Amino acid sequence: MSMIPNDTLVVVADGRSARLFRNVGDESALKLHQADTMDPSDAMDAGPSGSQPRDNDVGEAAFAKVLADRINASALRNGFAHIVLAADPTTLGEIRPQLHKTVNQRMLAEVAKDWTNTPLEQIERALHALRVG
Repeated sequence: MSMIPNDTLVVVADGRSARLFRNVGDESALKLHQADTMDPSDAMDAGPSGSQPRDNDVGEAAFAKVLADRINASALRNGFAHIVLAADPTTLGEIRPQLHKTVNQRMLAEVAKDWTNTPLEQIERALHALRVG
């Protein structure tokens, strides 16, 4: 049984795109609604932070930085009470150190999987199986 509360922000990302969902269901019946998307154009003016990536990773690092900044800003505006972050391991590793402590306090789960091209119903089933809580 999923323990993801209503209105939880669920971010599904890789190094090039992100899908942002809200749980419009409740803790016993997860139902995701896609609220927004992000793509490389959102990172046009951003550079990577942290350790220097290889040249072909600069775009992905910049995108991870922009995504982390957006999540941080939302948390600091009280845009969500809970968050689940699912990203491929590399992107998750890029995002994690950039997250504000407020985001970390609200983190229900981190999932090291790339679900960016996964159908919504499969994401819901996978989250339900995690037994977050």
